[in-house]
Amino acid sequence: MKGKMNVYYDEEGDYLEILIKSGRKTYGEDIASGITIFKDEETDEVIGIGILNFRKKSKNLNEIELDLPFEINFSMMTK
Repeated sequence: MKGKMNVYYDEEGDYLEILIKSGRKTYGEDIASGITIFKDEETDEVIGIGILNFRKKSKNLNEIELDLPFEINFSMMTK
C-alpha cells in the first residue's frame, strides 16, 4: 500500500503506532499481548502496527529490536 507513513509515540502511555496513511477506513486486530495490527477494511492489507509498553519491550531506544508475531516483506515495497 502506498501512502505517507505516520509514526506516533505517546510517552506517558508508552504506546508506539506506525501507520501508512491511506484515507481509507481501518480496523485493529490484537495479535499478541499489547500488539495490534491495523488493516484496511476493504482489502485486509496490513497498514500498521501499535505496540503498547514499547519501552519495556524494546530495552534500548538507541538500537530498537523487537520480536514481532508476524512477518513483514520489505521486498514488496517500491517507490
